[in-house]
Amino acid sequence: MPARRAIALLTDDFAEHKPSVEHDPAAGHTAHAPDDGPLSWQGYDASRARAADRTGEEESILYGTATIGGRRCALLAFEFGFLGGSLGERAGDRLEDAYRLAREQRVPLVSLVATGGSRMQEGMIALAQLQRVARATVLLREAGVPHIAVLRDPATGGGWATVGAGADVILALPGAQIGFAGSRVRPADADPSAYTAEGQLAAGHVDAVVRPEELRETVTRWLTALTTPAPGPVVPPSALSDAASLPASGWDAVLQARDPARPRAEAYLERYFTYRLPLVGDRCGGTDPGLLSGVGLRPDGQAVAYVAQCGTATRPAGYRTAARVIRLADRLGLPVLTLVDTPGAANDAEAERTGAGAAIADAFAAVAGARVPVTTLLIGEGGSGGALALAASGNTWAAPDSYFSVIAPELAAAILKRPPEEAPHTAEQLRLRPQDLVELGIVRGIV
Repeated sequence: MPARRAIALLTDDFAEHKPSVEHDPAAGHTAHAPDDGPLSWQGYDASRARAADRTGEEESILYGTATIGGRRCALLAFEFGFLGGSLGERAGDRLEDAYRLAREQRVPLVSLVATGGSRMQEGMIALAQLQRVARATVLLREAGVPHIAVLRDPATGGGWATVGAGADVILALPGAQIGFAGSRVRPADADPSAYTAEGQLAAGHVDAVVRPEELRETVTRWLTALTTPAPGPVVPPSALSDAASLPASGWDAVLQARDPARPRAEAYLERYFTYRLPLVGDRCGGTDPGLLSGVGLRPDGQAVAYVAQCGTATRPAGYRTAARVIRLADRLGLPVLTLVDTPGAANDAEAERTGAGAAIADAFAAVAGARVPVTTLLIGEGGSGGALALAASGNTWAAPDSYFSVIAPELAAAILKRPPEEAPHTAEQLRLRPQDLVELGIVRGIV
């Protein structure tokens, strides 16, 4: 799909910009490119001329301002028909200008990526454009401006590893070829599914695969969610008035929290948000199906980031995903809601090999370092540090059918060399009921 057709598919309108200065000597570029480019690659000028005739474009990058679903943004698009959407020095000028445009106008950047990588005919000059994009990405993040990437076919090489993978939200078209290695340079025995949009979603490297006919609506929703943060912390429901519904003993609290019929995270999120936009994966090759995260819009039209445990043992990828989402929310000024419900962190051999301790530490740090308000609701089991890692200090609330404990009663009994039948008594000693947690100052109230 040509770049302009992709732009028309997505936008209400598009006003193209041109670089004010290409090859700025002050930025380390030559003011006048030599014949056949910086390497004097024979036939390069002719290749560029043919690409321009074929596509009607001057370069592999188009950029400007646009409106999508009534939301203003800066937009850049790769033209794959122009030398495979490759990055050279002039393309780097345009990319840098697009990022600057978003930053100066304080509007989200939307990137439509379709590229084969860096332009061989410009050698290391082309590859060095990736450093320019990296710097532009850092400046965009520091300015608190969101970046949404849409991966077309293909999205490979340095364009994927900077513009695409460096975005805050990464969407992909079905079947798109995505990967650092293009199809001609991969190992002969490589699994082809790993280089597809669907494979990258499964590995936690993209957030959603979106059909072309749904792209405008999805991007509009993301633009809305990332630019309309709720103005303050999530306000919990009213305090519980019926003390009779509270567990009579510690073991009762454990049994209620483990009851398969009680509401889980999905039910809470469905009740609270009008719709949700998922953020998937830890960007390190892992996903955790027992953790839901993303940005939701409430009925008042305001956005809140959420991280929700679903009652399973949370895996390292889940904690890394949670930390990623909380830091993104912090950068964009979105308040955060966490729902705590886990018997504890996964502690099998695979969890240890994939960095359980480091991932839990990162989640603790993300919550502790957040400048935006974080509100936590304990909705079921609160098992040890695996639960506490996602709990806001001083702003955690508990549902009546929940408990929080330094360790599960059965494990505590085993450590203390007590028989299994002593678990209920141990639960009582641990003071893990919601009302106990209020008295101990661990939670603010029962709601």
